[in-house]
Amino acid sequence: MNLLENVREGLRSIQSNMLRTVLTALIIAIGITSLVGILTAIDGMQSSVNNSFADLGANTFDITGPQPFRRRSGGVRDKDYPPISYRQAQKYKTEIKERYNASVAISANVRGAAQIKFKSKQTNPNSLIVGVDDNYLAIKGYKLISGRNLSPTDLDNGLNVVIIGSEIAQKLFEGKLNPLNQQIVMLGKPYKVVGVLDKKGSLTGSGDDRVLLVPLENGRALAANRQLTFNITTSINTTENRELIMEEARGIMRRVRNDRIGAKDSFEIESADAIAKDFEEVSGYLRMGGFGIGIITLLGAAIALMNIMLVSVTERTREIGIRKSLGATPRLIRLQFLIEAIVVCILGGIGGLILGIAIGNLIAGLISENASFIVPWFWMLIGIFVCVIVGIISGIYPAIKASRLDPIEALRYE
Repeated sequence: MNLLENVREGLRSIQSNMLRTVLTALIIAIGITSLVGILTAIDGMQSSVNNSFADLGANTFDITGPQPFRRRSGGVRDKDYPPISYRQAQKYKTEIKERYNASVAISANVRGAAQIKFKSKQTNPNSLIVGVDDNYLAIKGYKLISGRNLSPTDLDNGLNVVIIGSEIAQKLFEGKLNPLNQQIVMLGKPYKVVGVLDKKGSLTGSGDDRVLLVPLENGRALAANRQLTFNITTSINTTENRELIMEEARGIMRRVRNDRIGAKDSFEIESADAIAKDFEEVSGYLRMGGFGIGIITLLGAAIALMNIMLVSVTERTREIGIRKSLGATPRLIRLQFLIEAIVVCILGGIGGLILGIAIGNLIAGLISENASFIVPWFWMLIGIFVCVIVGIISGIYPAIKASRLDPIEALRYE
């Protein structure tokens, strides 16, 4: 009996016990689904992050004010630094532009939980009002689907004009009315809509689609007596010597902020791709965790499959005796049962791969709206390989037990 005949015999045996085969394959499928599903979801989120930061480009970096909760070193709390002021941001912008001809966008979060109204309609109180300059859209990767960017006139005079996110446009105007030149009310003041942003999405929800961009001077006026912290995004013309330019920018900002020599920076500076790399490192740990969970699930499936194969050996004891009496060697008997276990695992694995890819992409899509559909070929190959390994582990002992049966005793078995 050759290998092909063993495979055929294994398939015939599987077909004769269809219910048991389906249940066994389902156990394997659940294990593979958990393995491939988790890893596919992580890859989908990683792809979403990469796409989001690709819009910013590899030649941008952000300078932000001190974070509210800074790390403690040696049990001593870091010094609390004042936020970046408007004057400091403008001074930095002038110096870096003169030295490297860089583009700089200055922005400030005016209100993080605003409610926007248009006639009788209103949004949930979760809209973000941001004061920006004319470079903000291009550097931050926003695109307009209609209308225009903020003009120099808007910026110089601090006019009540606004560019709204796609979710706000849909909520207030429901696709029935053109938002351009309509007046909306935010923080009790009327604003004229001059632009609508294209849908962007984000890893943590739709925050970028609930944003309202107003002229920077207007945002400062909206803040009234509240102190704002200004964020700075710098875009350089080349990726060459980017690290050197970032260090130069750090030096300029330290001078602007009057940081003492040897003291820590009173601000945070980070490149766009560094944030993506940080997430990639985190996703690596998530992959290891997901792989571990999937392997544990498959271990339980392997034990269940081994038990079922032992039952199968017991049920087919007389059949094994007949095969041995007709000349089947212990090696062929072992091979037959081993192939049966592997075939069942592969059938379950194929179903698990399909479910895993579907569920993984669904989870990634729910977490991040701009996640693209991922077909994880590498994890699919790993899944099939794991199925074969599980089949061998689960089938080796029953196969050895079957091959060692005495043919005379097996023929007398009822």
